[in-house]
Amino acid sequence: MSHLPEKNESLWLLILSPTIWTIHFLLCYLTSAIWCAKVAGRYGSLGNARLAIAVYTALALLGIGVTGWHAFRRHRYGTATAPHDFDTPEDRHRFLGFAALLLSGLSGVSVVYVALVAVFMGTCH
Repeated sequence: MSHLPEKNESLWLLILSPTIWTIHFLLCYLTSAIWCAKVAGRYGSLGNARLAIAVYTALALLGIGVTGWHAFRRHRYGTATAPHDFDTPEDRHRFLGFAALLLSGLSGVSVVYVALVAVFMGTCH
């Protein structure tokens, strides 16, 4: 039996992508709210807030992509095939990688949907 790398790790990989999505959502919301309240006014253009949201989105997708790649590597550990339903350390390792990979995919789609609001809404109204 080989030594698994998560012996001293925790479940942080599992929640990292949803946490990145949450931070992205809050940054986008706060940026647009402050922009519309303090700079552009109720009927003003989103203008530079759109650029900030684009930067937030690129960084969030990069972070989620790195997390997803790491999760994919954990999922592909060893030679066993899916489903990972045996009570062995290797299958737990692969299952947690698969779950983190799925959460990364869901978080990536969520980030894109949050950013699409800035694409389709040109004004603060």
